[in-house]
Amino acid sequence: MKSPNAQMALAVLAAWVCIHPAVAGQRGPLRNKDAFDLYGRAVQLMQSVAVAVPDLSRAGGPIVENARAAVSTLRSLGRQDAGVTYSFLTSVRAFLLLADALPKPDSFPEETARQLAELRDTVDRAEANFRALLEAKEAQLRDPDRDNLRRYADANAKLPAPQPGRSRVVFLGDSITDGWRLNEYFPERDFVNRGISGQITGEMLGRMEADVIDLKPEAVLILAGTNDIARGVSLAAIENNLAMIAELAEYHKIKPLIASVLPVSDYHKDQNPAFEMGRTHPPQTIHALNEWIRSFCRERNLLYVDYYAATVDANGFLKADLADDGLHPNGAGYRVMAPVALAAIDKAVAPAGKRRR
Repeated sequence: MKSPNAQMALAVLAAWVCIHPAVAGQRGPLRNKDAFDLYGRAVQLMQSVAVAVPDLSRAGGPIVENARAAVSTLRSLGRQDAGVTYSFLTSVRAFLLLADALPKPDSFPEETARQLAELRDTVDRAEANFRALLEAKEAQLRDPDRDNLRRYADANAKLPAPQPGRSRVVFLGDSITDGWRLNEYFPERDFVNRGISGQITGEMLGRMEADVIDLKPEAVLILAGTNDIARGVSLAAIENNLAMIAELAEYHKIKPLIASVLPVSDYHKDQNPAFEMGRTHPPQTIHALNEWIRSFCRERNLLYVDYYAATVDANGFLKADLADDGLHPNGAGYRVMAPVALAAIDKAVAPAGKRRR
């Protein structure tokens, strides 16, 4: 049978259904580091307060652990994810309600009372930041520059025309391309990186004119689809976008090279639950998309750049040593991808800048 204190704690948790209003006055979200430090301080205060109130330590232990895990996930992601932040705030507010509901010992330490007051102030600041984060995301959704054409606008304006004898190739993609330092892996080549983290194929299609066609490359290497899969975009829509990208390139006499989507893995989920990539990027969906890309390239006589075959292991996962989070290649991963890309590029365009017929 549950103790009266435990019953009260459960009642408080069941009644808690909303977030306390955020403090006014904050403009824009905090920088990632400042936000993570603020949330980490809240966890420290929760742990300290729980020690002084035995019933709170017992009832609130799982809540504190949930808050700690949320902060750890945010730090690993390196960005302020709204869903994870909401989970953190839910835990902290639940802890404070428990602290208010449970009886305090007669000799309640003055330092603990001070820590409780600081925790309340900290969570108010965290909620203000959460509200600013949501407002920023809403503004982004209303942004007229949906495809983020401004990202490379200055770089495109400053990019010189291709030089005779050097085949320009644009790498179009998402975070996997964005994080690839092409000049380090392909020195002395005119390879232009136009990857943008988080983008889906529809957004890349919207950037074709500004970030590919206007740069006058001989070829474009397209690596796209993993974010579509994670967001639940249908395979039909992904395939349609990739086909349109290829057709636009060919119409402008640019050779399209379409890469397979890389496998993902769950090998690093023990380090962080967010690294369980197979849940959000189902391997069977990746395989189905890659089969379509392979077939499309065969039918259209296009080059299929098979990163998948070079990076997959016997379990159908991304090899453990090629990514630290199960999704984004690390240095070793890019070293495996580089010769695959280069072989395809050199087959598509002549070293002297003339097309192979």
